[in-house]
Amino acid sequence: MPIRVTLLAERDIPGAVAAIQEAFADDPYNNWVFDKTRFDPQRNAVSLSIRCEWGMRNGIFHVAKEEGSDEVLGVACWLRPQRAGQPSTWHDWFESWRLWLNQVGMNLWYGRGGLNVKRYWVWKAAQSNVQSAVWTDPLGYYFLNIMVVVPKAQGRGIGRQMMKAVTDEADTKNTKCYLESSRDVPNIQIYETLGFRFTKELECDDHGTAIKLFASEYSQNYPPGTMDTVRSKSPL
Repeated sequence: MPIRVTLLAERDIPGAVAAIQEAFADDPYNNWVFDKTRFDPQRNAVSLSIRCEWGMRNGIFHVAKEEGSDEVLGVACWLRPQRAGQPSTWHDWFESWRLWLNQVGMNLWYGRGGLNVKRYWVWKAAQSNVQSAVWTDPLGYYFLNIMVVVPKAQGRGIGRQMMKAVTDEADTKNTKCYLESSRDVPNIQIYETLGFRFTKELECDDHGTAIKLFASEYSQNYPPGTMDTVRSKSPL
């Protein structure tokens, strides 16, 4: 059946959350930042639902489904580019506080759900350092924050289709894209076939217990290849 890529709707959120959880059940980043003995899938689902609702309002949030089916097979969330030196708008300020308050309420109700807060901030610091070094284009970058295809649907070109929904837009605006992956093999090679180029490692080290993430940048000037499945790192 043909695959449809559409903007996330409220009714799609449970399916999107389930797809993200399935795709990242054994993700290296999640295994590092969560204590799996105390991991709370329900708290994680609420956290992802909050992120989905925020992404619907503030980003470009797509889901992929077969024609005539409501089952979510793929999820992609992009943050829109911010021009260098552009001040935050009142909308951005309000949405940041809204997200923060929702997350505080979730933590008060569910607790941390196994999240290692120290490691979370180690990751955020590493991410900030790399983005400060890599994001040099004054037009800003489309940031691929989530990209998953559920295992049973991989190999059908769904990742490529979701990716092109935004990279084609970026091409028309002569704007670059950026992503971070929790696996170098096979992800870097896969992304290169879609026009991305590996740029820098993010090393997250908690007193010797470390992981690496892999940043890649897209430009319409980078020649793509032919592979078609995509898997990137999920947010908290």
